[in-house]
Amino acid sequence: MSRTAFITIAGRTNAGKSSLLNALIGEKIASVSNKAQTTRTRITGIKTIDDVQLVFFDTPGLHKPINKLSEHMLNTVRESVSDIDAVIFMADCTKKINEQELNLLKSLNESKMPVILVLNKIDLLKNKDGLIPIIAELSSQIDFQAVIPASVIDGSGIDIIENEIIKLAQESPHYFPEDMITDQPEKVLAAEMIREKLLMLLSDEVPHGIAVGVEEMTEREDKDILDISAVIYCEKESHKGIVIGKKGAMLKKASTAARIELEEFFQIKVNLQCWVKVKEDWRNREGLIRNFGLSEK
Repeated sequence: MSRTAFITIAGRTNAGKSSLLNALIGEKIASVSNKAQTTRTRITGIKTIDDVQLVFFDTPGLHKPINKLSEHMLNTVRESVSDIDAVIFMADCTKKINEQELNLLKSLNESKMPVILVLNKIDLLKNKDGLIPIIAELSSQIDFQAVIPASVIDGSGIDIIENEIIKLAQESPHYFPEDMITDQPEKVLAAEMIREKLLMLLSDEVPHGIAVGVEEMTEREDKDILDISAVIYCEKESHKGIVIGKKGAMLKKASTAARIELEEFFQIKVNLQCWVKVKEDWRNREGLIRNFGLSEK
């Protein structure tokens, strides 16, 4: 008898949602960085264990919307917590739950949605006993399916999270092939790998205004080489100069790091070409948001 569970991973920015998705799947399919709002769209991860298929949705972090892109990101979160079997709510145990997080938890409770609370980053706690009052306070307000202290960075608690999700799987056919780990197109995965490297290398004011589009991705017929052509879009001419760097140094550094990861992921030699273009204020332009695949529709 086959079973399936559809699970959304939600929570505030930088709680570790994408890292958890990657840990559960066992492959890196979601971009991870210490910059806020690294995840912009709903990314699907798939894991099949014997007769159970788990389908995960990684969502953008809860944040205060500041432009049209931010609004789309929050709409993605709202849409991702409906018509599913459970929500994994990620919280940073070193930070107090804020009003936005609490409101989402209360609305999930009202809709009778099973919620698994994951208190991430326990590796940063000097005394784990400090978790007891946090768990007690939250559990007095919210009815959780389970509360799991975890550290995605060192892998503690991941197996417990997985076991709790399996309990919620419903009798159902599997919707994806057993060896499939994501429904994201290869071009989207490649674009996200490039963007992640830029997020890691660039100063705070630039990364949020960056989008990456992979325009061409073809494997050569005569040899095992994957040619990838990508365009990095930024909002200002001054940002373009920062992305390229002195004598092209920054762009080369990011491209090299991305190429290494792309080769590891696709298991083939990659020839990566990156260009930088300016699209003024694209985060407030609906047409460009859709073109970059960042609309929730």
